[in-house]
Amino acid sequence: MPTAIIADDERLMRDQLRMRLEQVWPELEIVGEAKNGDEAVELVGQHKPDLTFLDIRMPGKTGMEAAREIGERSQIVFVTAYDQYAVEAFERGAVDYVLKPSEPERLKVTVERLKTRLEATRAAPGAVVNDSVTAMLSQLAEKIAAPKPKHLQWIQASIGQDLRMIPVEEILFFRSDEKYTCVQTEKFEALIRKPVRDLAEELDPSLFWQIHRATLVNVNAIEGVTRDIRGRHLVLIKGRPEKLEVSRSFLHLFKQM
Repeated sequence: MPTAIIADDERLMRDQLRMRLEQVWPELEIVGEAKNGDEAVELVGQHKPDLTFLDIRMPGKTGMEAAREIGERSQIVFVTAYDQYAVEAFERGAVDYVLKPSEPERLKVTVERLKTRLEATRAAPGAVVNDSVTAMLSQLAEKIAAPKPKHLQWIQASIGQDLRMIPVEEILFFRSDEKYTCVQTEKFEALIRKPVRDLAEELDPSLFWQIHRATLVNVNAIEGVTRDIRGRHLVLIKGRPEKLEVSRSFLHLFKQM
């Protein structure tokens, strides 16, 4: 059975990649996970995996630095959100370069390349296998050149031990406390660590209104606005019992309602 390690400083990203690799390559055995480049190098020396899936930006030793030390001991695939490293990734000998989020269809292409590379190296140990880097770079260039969404299109959130990918249009509101941000949909509640102030900069302001320093609400989920006996303005959410308080500094959003 082929073996691999996964290196990413975000546990949710490691969980997501492991889950999707299980879907597209059930025979692959994940023998270790690393939170940074130093741990990745150590795990490669310990387990001698056929493959190493490396995030590029990690604390301490980066993925690029780890790949330099790993060398030819393991086939490298970079999995990262930063497409500007593409050329350098291939110069480091990467078999492939997958942009986050690692979609199943894209991973299937990577898996086929990895299988071909593994078969060739086992048939002729030490041989250099030509994976048509030019073709891979061309495909990546097309992806990079394609228009990118200006705003977040989905949210990664945890529900217990599961990672859920939630389209933003399905989210009714976000509400933060001191440690977590609650993501509320019609069907379930999930938690993320990103604060509302960061979400407000990344979400489409025409879809999500910030009504409080700790609250963002989907405009399409608003049923109306009411006032309580203390004079506070409260947003009513369609089909939900919650009433979300509106800070005085955000009241101007509702003048048109």
